[in-house]
Amino acid sequence: MSTSRQYELVYIVSPDASEQEVTDLHAQVEAVIARIGGELVKSENWGRRKMAYEIGPHKEGIYVLELINGTGELMKELERRLRVSEKILRYLVVRVDEELRAAERTRSRRKVRTGPPAGEGDRSGMGVDGDGGDDRFETEA
Repeated sequence: MSTSRQYELVYIVSPDASEQEVTDLHAQVEAVIARIGGELVKSENWGRRKMAYEIGPHKEGIYVLELINGTGELMKELERRLRVSEKILRYLVVRVDEELRAAERTRSRRKVRTGPPAGEGDRSGMGVDGDGGDDRFETEA
């Protein structure tokens, strides 16, 4: 059973790569996605950035983000191709559909909540005298 899921793919290209080589890598990723029946939702080239730690002799890399709808088989094939590419320093694939569903559930719960938000028009947290203090600890004068 192959179900379509949403994935984020981030890969770091060697800083030695030209802009044309980065474009060619992106085209290869697009071709694999199209051939296996996935969908490229979004692609962002974040450009050259300093890495948190050195990878070999490289202190910088060209970061690229791809948002992909596809199956696990598609992602296995993409990972296999990224692993053998000499220009790719690192890559990371993360399944994000579960996080999106959790965020949507949270949003829907917030919309269902009725009444004013906490603190507006609600004096339930205030003491008897309405000063906002805790009357349990006040002493009689």
